[in-house]
Amino acid sequence: MTLPKRQQDILELARERGYVSIDELAKAFDVTPQTIRRDINQMAELGLLRRTHGGAASEASSIQNTAYSMRAGQMRDEKQRIAEAIAAHIPDHASLFIAIGTTTEAIARELLGHTGLKIITNNLHVAAQLSSKADFEVLVAGGTVRGDGGVVGQATVDFIRQFKVDFALLGISGIDDDGSLLDFDYQEVRVSQAIIDNARQVFLAADSSKFGRNAVVRLGAITSVDRVFTDAQPSPAISRLLAENKVLLDVV
Repeated sequence: MTLPKRQQDILELARERGYVSIDELAKAFDVTPQTIRRDINQMAELGLLRRTHGGAASEASSIQNTAYSMRAGQMRDEKQRIAEAIAAHIPDHASLFIAIGTTTEAIARELLGHTGLKIITNNLHVAAQLSSKADFEVLVAGGTVRGDGGVVGQATVDFIRQFKVDFALLGISGIDDDGSLLDFDYQEVRVSQAIIDNARQVFLAADSSKFGRNAVVRLGAITSVDRVFTDAQPSPAISRLLAENKVLLDVV
């Protein structure tokens, strides 16, 4: 099958970056957003791209995550809005888990304006950011260090289980249409499950590109968290599931 040149270029950009927005594509190709939407719709119908709110994502493998450097640049504005909203709900002098993820790293930056936080994390980037605050206590879990700065393994799980904190701040790689929270690394999932089990409130940070995205390891159900922060209204089925289980939804 031969695609028009613009669609080929859009597909290549999506595969390279993982996510592309309608606005940036319209500017790059000097066409209207409506033209880009039509291109995306056509490619989505062919199974080449996945439509998301405001853009499109590559139909990447369900067994391997996008490279960290690419993930860090995807949905940057949306992650920032989510980070600001979550930080606004964290009081000073709270205790919290902060898990692996580029969105949780954005949240950590927003927490620098807080006072007297105690943070337990398995994310070396988060630890580096927050350790600069003299009035913060930052504890880093032991374990195996991944290339993206995440720390995983049985030692990490055992460390997490020693605590009971006020808040857990989690990201996720994908959310299935039935509400399953999905990720790529079994060891990371085990740590995230321990974090959920040992927090009084669990906040899930998930930009809209995560809804409908596939990954191979099931963490649990979206109903296991207390509050979901995202940048666009989820599908009616997910919204209904959240409402029925009294999970708060913040669309920022």
